[in-house]
Amino acid sequence: DGKMPLCSPYLSEGLHVYQLEDESAHLDEMPLMMSEEGFENDESDYHTLPRARVTQRKRGLEWFVCGGWKFLCTSCCDWLVNICQRKRELKARTVWLGYPEKCEEKHPRNSIKNQKYNVFTFIPGVLYEQFKFFLNLYFLVVSCSQFVPALKIGYLYTYWAPLGFVLAVTIMREAIDEFRRFQRDKEVNSQLYSKLTVRGKVQVKSSDIQVGDLIIVEKVDAFLIYFRHVYASSCFIRTDQLDGETDWKLKVAVSCTQRLPALGDLFSISAYVYAQKPQLDIHSFEGTFTREDCDPPIHESLSIENTLWASTIVASGTVIGVVIYTGKETRSVMNTSNPKNKVGLLDLELNQLTKALFVALVALSVVMVTLQGFVGPWYRNLFRFLLLFSYIIPISLRVNLDMGKAAYGWMIMKDESIPGTVVRTSTIPEELGRLVYLLTDKTGTLTQNEMVFKRLHLGTVSYGADTMDEIQNHLRNPYSQVSSQASGNNTSSTLPRKAQSSAPKVRKSVSSRVHEAVKAIALCHNVTPVYEPRAGMTGEAEYTEADQDFSDGNRTYQAASPDEVALVQWTESVGLTLVSRDLTSMQLRTPSGQILTYSILQMFPFTSESKRMGVIVRDESTTEIMFYMKGADVAMSSIVQYNDWLEEECGNMAREGLRTLVVAKRALTEEQYQDFESRYSQAKLSIHDRALKVAAVVESLEREMELLCLTGVEDQLQADVRPTLEMLRNAGIKIWMLTGDKLETATCIAKSSHLVSRTQDIHIFRPVTNRGEAHLELNAFRRKHDCALVISGDSLEVCLKYYEHELVELACQCPAVVCCRCSPTQKAHIVKLLQQHAGRRTCAIGDGGNDVSMIQAADCGIGIEGKEGRQASLAADFSITQFKHIGRLLMVHGRSSYKRSAALGQFVMHRGLIISTMQAVFSSVFYFASVPLYQGFLMVGYATLYTMFPVFSLVLDQDVKPEMAMLYPELYKDLTKGRSLSFKTFLVWVLISIYQGGILMYGALLLFESEFVHVVAISFTALILTELLMVALTVRTWHWLMAVAEVLSLGCYVASLAFLNEYFDVAFITTVTFVWKVSAITVVSCLPLYVLKYLKRKLSPPSYSKLTS
Repeated sequence: DGKMPLCSPYLSEGLHVYQLEDESAHLDEMPLMMSEEGFENDESDYHTLPRARVTQRKRGLEWFVCGGWKFLCTSCCDWLVNICQRKRELKARTVWLGYPEKCEEKHPRNSIKNQKYNVFTFIPGVLYEQFKFFLNLYFLVVSCSQFVPALKIGYLYTYWAPLGFVLAVTIMREAIDEFRRFQRDKEVNSQLYSKLTVRGKVQVKSSDIQVGDLIIVEKVDAFLIYFRHVYASSCFIRTDQLDGETDWKLKVAVSCTQRLPALGDLFSISAYVYAQKPQLDIHSFEGTFTREDCDPPIHESLSIENTLWASTIVASGTVIGVVIYTGKETRSVMNTSNPKNKVGLLDLELNQLTKALFVALVALSVVMVTLQGFVGPWYRNLFRFLLLFSYIIPISLRVNLDMGKAAYGWMIMKDESIPGTVVRTSTIPEELGRLVYLLTDKTGTLTQNEMVFKRLHLGTVSYGADTMDEIQNHLRNPYSQVSSQASGNNTSSTLPRKAQSSAPKVRKSVSSRVHEAVKAIALCHNVTPVYEPRAGMTGEAEYTEADQDFSDGNRTYQAASPDEVALVQWTESVGLTLVSRDLTSMQLRTPSGQILTYSILQMFPFTSESKRMGVIVRDESTTEIMFYMKGADVAMSSIVQYNDWLEEECGNMAREGLRTLVVAKRALTEEQYQDFESRYSQAKLSIHDRALKVAAVVESLEREMELLCLTGVEDQLQADVRPTLEMLRNAGIKIWMLTGDKLETATCIAKSSHLVSRTQDIHIFRPVTNRGEAHLELNAFRRKHDCALVISGDSLEVCLKYYEHELVELACQCPAVVCCRCSPTQKAHIVKLLQQHAGRRTCAIGDGGNDVSMIQAADCGIGIEGKEGRQASLAADFSITQFKHIGRLLMVHGRSSYKRSAALGQFVMHRGLIISTMQAVFSSVFYFASVPLYQGFLMVGYATLYTMFPVFSLVLDQDVKPEMAMLYPELYKDLTKGRSLSFKTFLVWVLISIYQGGILMYGALLLFESEFVHVVAISFTALILTELLMVALTVRTWHWLMAVAEVLSLGCYVASLAFLNEYFDVAFITTVTFVWKVSAITVVSCLPLYVLKYLKRKLSPPSYSKLTS
């Protein structure tokens, strides 16, 4: 199954979407492996780049021990799974219009499924997730051993009660999550759609839609279906859930079916669509439409502009489409990956420590048996010792940590400073304190995606937001006086001091130049004004053009890019309004209310290659023909007449973070236009190099154009983005911006949001297509130091194919990285690469459906509830309402969660170690007898009732105040080194435990009188007191609940002494000797630690104490 031929570059990246989860691991590496060997004997200069280190597999026994057994097991499982569940190979398909039953092969059901388990796999699945942890597995074994009479120590409930409690809590939590997922899926799958049949319209559930059905789509989510339009020659759709771009895209119907007179005729013709096989790329589609029943059969080619993907929304009009892909084969489902269960780094570290403890446990038991001299049934004694010391590994560790995590989640949700924050995955709050890489989406996350017109520059004059009223005045003049001799009343003009007599043209007055510029902006665009029908106009019959409400309040603009809408909205605000537009003409309304009509002769749409768009219009009143053009400064600077200000001003605007467009015009005579048109239509008919020839004809017009103005549009940033990014940078977090947007826009936002600081230069990675170019470009990038990297998705793909290791290594050294034109799968791929190569914790933050796979792949995913819907925030582990909240979430909550959990985990381990040390001392004194020191309830009570509250109250501890943590983000850097919980700190705790356990036991044995009962009483009381004092020693900042917990626990213990007659001699406890002996032992065990702590604070204080003093 893993050996499918990789036909296209997209497939190689996304292949594992179809495979099963366990195979995805070695499929990810496949394309890279293939390319490594394929180029082994290439030109020699490629070998100069250091190779990604590929180690040879060790064969034989060594290989088997080092993980070969794992490999064999997974191979067998894969083989079994493949046999049980043969994956269909994806093939191209032929779809008959309206006849789903004609399809030869079976297609997947059109239903969505997000659940992790089903009824049968739920219990085994949850138990597997639990016992995957070494800790829980160990307890299961220990608890089961109690059923063997020879090994039985004390009561069954001492072992089974805690384990049962842990499992019950976990299963409940998973079940609730699973049920919620099930409800969400059910809701989505039962949405109703109108299906067109021979008998008319029928309502069907979305899960019953089949390939070949004709579906009528109105203004609803075109859910999971892949469309062909047949009705209303064009419509607009929104694709924000698919690629994160909120602009509207124009889609065109198939012209053959468009000409049919009535809807029913769709069934009378015999036609089919041949479509390519399902694939990941959302920006391309190839297919053909064939109608057989007319004499020469009609063939039409279908491209991306005839399609509607699943998860897109029809913004205007009604569409009839034929379903091509369903269910798992739709683009949006193929671009999302299976969510994985996330496990925090802290949990993994604690798992390592429990293994170390286990080794210690076995060693201790062996030592005991050896000292005993292997007498009698020694292996049984060994096992009894293992059970006696089993408290070394605390079962309450998981319970305490899980409750701690729940508490952190509750604190985050209750925090007043970040309202609306929701914790959806309660298992990883500590991850927030360990992040090194933050990967963020641009649109909607850093920016609001609202364009605002900011500046108009005419060369000599510049108008900003506060001087727009002057433009209005300039516009009123030429229209109020029919002859536009506006030079007289030109007050605010900055006329040149000496008129240029030599120039043939007299310098135009500012007023007429403003007028020309605004008119050009109002005419040169691809925007359509849309009017909503009035409420009450329900039936289609009486709804006519006249009924439409043409008032200003009812008008909305539709366009393929929000920049264009911003420009047209601005011309409306200064008085020149776009009233209506169709394919051949458009109408403007002047400030005085007269309507100007222009007929559109030619449109040259914007493409990413040409970076400009143009339009040729004829003014109906004067019959002048004008060619208007606007585009990026790079493309336009060579087209316009020579000038000395354009380049400089573009640079100035770009530094302010504005997106610039240059507007120019050229007047054409009737002859020039006719000549152009004949050449243009000829070029359009040519078969070879059509695109080149057409471009050449258009370029003949683009000469010596008159530069009118330069416009600046701002994409507004979210609130407080700059200070937040600044804070994160100071905290040592590297920020990567992954966006589906264009390179220019991405660079612009990176500058304006201070993602790249003012002093850094930006290295823009040139587009590369093959290995040689990638190699040269990487070398060029290696020579630069401390500069931000900007790279496009396609170049990234090429570099990852050949030089994955090198590219990631270089990029990780950059202060900031911007990847533009990224597909959703690519975003997730980048996250996985960072996790593999850097080995540090990553966090992804986004707000659209296109960010879901990235959020799920990261160690910690944060979703923002934004304009692009709630898809991302539902899939994320944490959802916030604004980007600026992330600062507090990491600096304050992430920090405290990690610090607290580290303290809590080590303290719980210490609690088990002390009692095991005491047991060891006790056994060794009494001739290595495997007899328990404390029986039944004392043991259960020790771990729960007597010490649980104070130990758990460590969850409320904080080392620095939240205000401090926010003020000095540098404190966060220390956390990423992971020093709060490491083998070093753990060893310190082990030594403390051994010292204290030894003192307590020997003290009790030295001071005990005649009876053994008193040893138990004295040592146990001293133990409880020591524990309570140790909590007090560990706490950094006191909270009233902590004090309550300490007092309460002590009270519980004293009260219970009365009831536990079988363990304690009440008469002895009340004597003075008991009190002084216990006090003496406790002081000896705790005082040295207090002294040591005091000295440590004095001699090497931690970084945060320097701030608080």
